[in-house]
Amino acid sequence: MPSTLPPGVGDTLAETVSGFVLDPAPAAHTLTNWRVLARTAERDLDAARLAEAHLDAVTTLADLRVPAVPPASLWGVWAAGGPGTGLRALPHADAWYLTGTRAWCSGADRCTHALVTAEGPDGGRLFAVDLADAGVTRGEDSWRGLGMRGCGTAEVHFTATRARPVGEPGEYLWRPRFWHDAIGVAAAWFGGAVGVSAPLRDRLAGDHGDEHDAAHRGRVEAALGAAAAALRAAAAAIEAPASAAEPVATARRRALSVRATVEAAVEVVLRSTGRATGPRPLAHDAEHARRVADLEVYVRQSHAERDLAALGRLAAQLDGPGPRGIRL
Repeated sequence: MPSTLPPGVGDTLAETVSGFVLDPAPAAHTLTNWRVLARTAERDLDAARLAEAHLDAVTTLADLRVPAVPPASLWGVWAAGGPGTGLRALPHADAWYLTGTRAWCSGADRCTHALVTAEGPDGGRLFAVDLADAGVTRGEDSWRGLGMRGCGTAEVHFTATRARPVGEPGEYLWRPRFWHDAIGVAAAWFGGAVGVSAPLRDRLAGDHGDEHDAAHRGRVEAALGAAAAALRAAAAAIEAPASAAEPVATARRRALSVRATVEAAVEVVLRSTGRATGPRPLAHDAEHARRVADLEVYVRQSHAERDLAALGRLAAQLDGPGPRGIRL
């Protein structure tokens, strides 16, 4: 993947994407790439969010046997639905065309290409779209919240937009690599949590702070340590050659578990940092206030208790009755 990106994407985003190791196969460098994401997320969650989507797209294209992405391109992955935002794909002659609206398109203001899900006559499919196509128009930016405001998220409208099918119908979702890539989001959450904890860490530097501060720091240390261990273990499993052929249920269980572990750590960091430092950093440190607002929005990309319920049902199905399950 070339290190250059189109003008206007932002220095931090360009630096992050340039730091990914994608050859000969992205999955072989999972931990390296997650570390790149986490380091960026410590200081800029907007850039990390867009870089994670680009990494997801490149990994997906490689897994679904699509040739290398065009040079100097930035990719989004736009698969979220919404009321009244159906997107249809229809074949005509030797090509496919998309018509409809896709909501929640992060990077709509700077991505050059996107992977987009749409319903075709043969079921749900994934398509690659060149966003320079005349049939692509960006809707009004309706984002009103402060958190993740810099991601350029908007609706995107497609009118007879030429698209290239990626994989077979349904294949996008039913792959181990789909769930492997889903953990990349958690790596960005982790980095965001490290960044948010900075005022608490600074408070105890040089032997400042009291025992309450130390207790909060200890709670944060334990939570982030568990999250980091979960991410490292997941990366090791994904980097193993056999991971591409593992059952989808195994990959999904791992992803849901790691994401839940990191999400719990994020909640500990937000709560303990706030309780230890009080309102001052939120009121007088604009960078910290932005990091908190960004992280609180970004972590809601989790489905919270719905994901926990899915994990519980999946664990029960895979383990069955009796004393089975997680072991040391």
